Amino acid sequence: MEKILFLILICFLSFSSFTKVKHPYHVGSVEINYNSKSKTFEITGRFFLDDLENGLAEKYGKPLHFNDEKYKTQLNSALKNYCKEYFKLKTNNQFLKVNYVGYEEDSESVNVFLETETVNNPKKVEAAVSFLYNLFDDQMNIVHIIVDGNRKSEKLTYPNRYLFQQY
Repeated sequence: MEKILFLILICFLSFSSFTKVKHPYHVGSVEINYNSKSKTFEITGRFFLDDLENGLAEKYGKPLHFNDEKYKTQLNSALKNYCKEYFKLKTNNQFLKVNYVGYEEDSESVNVFLETETVNNPKKVEAAVSFLYNLFDDQMNIVHIIVDGNRKSEKLTYPNRYLFQQY
């Protein structure tokens, strides 16, 4: 099931890069990967560029544009605040501090990078993921949690934002 959801996301992202037609689906993916060497969770969110621009504009009341260097500082600040509000992570019943690392533009999509403080031996992972829920009432976020190579995936659709996995 997770492979099918991943392929659907790749197809949407690929299709959108060949056309300028607005995409009919609002979908993003979030991968939460536990790095046993650094003992941190490394998080990557992938979203359509135009959706994320519009979500940030809606949230902060001003246009911010990817692919324009003059907005880079403003985008970093906005994304840091946005991620802090729309993404929470908890393990072993303790909230983790999540740090914004940066973003990377990839044609028609944006990758947003986050990293947590160190945590030992995560057994229960809980996440609250509501990226772009402030803009779309049909937003779907596909969330992958990987601990020690064990990958578990779940699809969250608006308004559902909570999930947990046992390892």
